[in-house]
Amino acid sequence: MDRDVLLLGIAAVLAGLTATLAMLGITHSPFVFVAALPTGAAAYFMWYQASGRMKEDLRSRAAGRRSRRGAAEGPRGGDSRFAREARARMGDGGRVGPGGPRGRGRGTTAGAAAPNATSGMPPGDARRTLGVDAGADQAAVKSAYRERVKETHPDSGGDEEEFKRVNRAYETLKED
Repeated sequence: MDRDVLLLGIAAVLAGLTATLAMLGITHSPFVFVAALPTGAAAYFMWYQASGRMKEDLRSRAAGRRSRRGAAEGPRGGDSRFAREARARMGDGGRVGPGGPRGRGRGTTAGAAAPNATSGMPPGDARRTLGVDAGADQAAVKSAYRERVKETHPDSGGDEEEFKRVNRAYETLKED
């Protein structure tokens, strides 16, 4: 909050300086008027940030991109050269997390307990968390997991604890 007040104060000072430079540019020299342009732009962007409109606009743009991006448009993470190379290095098309190459066997050794025993969630709670019935097959569990992850992921405005709970539920049910 203090940061926003500070930014608004700086924006007000820059706006005053812009007005002064604009008046001097009109009365004395057009060259001074040129100096008023970047000062005015800086004042505007500071106000834009401090008012919270920048954050709102960026979030709405990101949400629009996410809603427009479908499965047919390609893999998550973009199609840049760097994204393609990262997916190639990972060897699984870019999937990270439960079921990805780094998620299998982590923390388990031969003779150790199964992953669903260490996830700490009873199968009944896991089914309720993912919204599947007791007779659901692995495809239904995976589909429900993917939908719940989209809803609860912290990057898309979801709750981090609920996201972790969904991951634990999937870990419990994927081997069940």
